[in-house]
Amino acid sequence: MSARVPDVSRPGLLVLADGAAFEGELVGFVPDNGVAVGEVVFNTALTGYQEILTDPSYAGQIITFTYPHIGNYGVADEDSESARPYCRGVVVRDLARRPSSWRATGGLDEYLRLQGVPGIAGIDTRRLTKHLRRHGAIPGAFGTPDESELRAAAERSGGTEGRNLVAEVTTTASYSVGDPDSPFHVVAYDYGIKSTILRHLAGVGCFVEIVPATTPARDVLARDPEGVFLSNGPGDPAGVPAVADEVAALLGSVPVFGICLGHQILSRALGAETYKLPFGHHGANHPVRHETDGRVEITSQNHNYAVDRSSLPAGVIPTHVNLNDGVVEGLRVNGERAFSVQYHPEAGPGPHDARYLFDEFTTLMAADR
Repeated sequence: MSARVPDVSRPGLLVLADGAAFEGELVGFVPDNGVAVGEVVFNTALTGYQEILTDPSYAGQIITFTYPHIGNYGVADEDSESARPYCRGVVVRDLARRPSSWRATGGLDEYLRLQGVPGIAGIDTRRLTKHLRRHGAIPGAFGTPDESELRAAAERSGGTEGRNLVAEVTTTASYSVGDPDSPFHVVAYDYGIKSTILRHLAGVGCFVEIVPATTPARDVLARDPEGVFLSNGPGDPAGVPAVADEVAALLGSVPVFGICLGHQILSRALGAETYKLPFGHHGANHPVRHETDGRVEITSQNHNYAVDRSSLPAGVIPTHVNLNDGVVEGLRVNGERAFSVQYHPEAGPGPHDARYLFDEFTTLMAADR
């Protein structure tokens, strides 16, 4: 794949469901009907745009990059977090047309075209981000039709509440990663799992069997794992109640570790409630405090839903809290071998402050022998 500069300018318009409109230039892939629709969110990371685009947690959403210059180092095959992007579209201020990096196998615009991801550039992303911060994540549509048609498309699309977006991203068949002779055997539920997570699990000595999100608990336990991992994923945890039921059936039988959506699903399996944040946490620099000793970690995050602290049942202890807004960022269960975090300790992209959590998982499994 080689970088290519598009030959023709393609004017376009982004319109939110509340009527806010933004002019730009279409980039990437153009759908047959000329319209891309999804819930518009923003990500504040300065780098790692390819990892962000290929994070399955963005299924159903249009990603706005707040950093003004995107695509300067192109794309590289080894930077993808999944087989393809699942986001509905991309919004940027300035799209680099000629990437410069010895690792690059192509440019971002060409990558978006090849992967079927619509994009719009030239947008005032500062104004758009401020609008989303004031009004929350909002359905939007962009493309070639006029403003009224795009607004109608955005209004029809709705948000992510109650939708089962996990079904769009989970694997359809089991597969494995790592050395079968590794010290630990883990079964990972794929709610939209990132490749970096699998690399970290393998790196701490785990042979990982990845199974579809709907796999019954009895089938997981039949594989005789030493631990079960609950992955990240898209959307509303309340939209996949059967998944939480299966996790509840696992508790007490095997150590459990959850990240992001896995954290929310574990909390619901324990009887807690979740709720939608106004505009979510999407970035690589969120400060999180360890409740046990007060130390602060800088974390990578990508979620629109959170655990309701007031609904946590007795024995479920918050272990981490977000210093920006007080969101529960981690929990453990008294008397059970289960813990989870809302943020991404694998941090692809982002800081490495929280990688110790993978070692804590192996320590928990070793103690269970």
